[in-house]
Amino acid sequence: MGEFKGIDTIASGDDMLLMQKMNEQYPQQLGFLFSKEAIVSTKPMPNWNRFLNQRIRWASKADQYHDKRIFPVLLLVYLVNFFLLAVLVANLFSMGYWKDSLLLLLLKTVVELSFMYPVSKFFGQEKTLVWFPISQPFHIVYTVVAGWLGKFGTYQWKGRKVY
Repeated sequence: MGEFKGIDTIASGDDMLLMQKMNEQYPQQLGFLFSKEAIVSTKPMPNWNRFLNQRIRWASKADQYHDKRIFPVLLLVYLVNFFLLAVLVANLFSMGYWKDSLLLLLLKTVVELSFMYPVSKFFGQEKTLVWFPISQPFHIVYTVVAGWLGKFGTYQWKGRKVY
């Protein structure tokens, strides 16, 4: 497969992009191991700056995926969050659409929870979902900011600034 050839100029994402190469080389032969014994835990980012840089780094490789199903989903998530942020900011100047905005926010939350619940159940983290609706405003803002900076900004990673 040529190891990291073809993706070696990308500063981040070698794990996901290598999996993508494997999937291209061996279509329909790659899958997920749904076993609790296979779970690998990693520590969360120690501070907000590192957290945001991680998300910017992840967003920076969004257009590097060859699987044409991934980018439209990422774009949809970004556009929904961008739209909600724009509507919420617009409501600061015009109070006429708060109910519509809250309804859209509720709809987004319910749709995302339908994806999050089975995953959280697999990892035994269902109780943490109580924080999910509360964190939506933060999620919307950091998704828009990280998505934008991932495409047009820079980030810090492994002691260096990546453009």
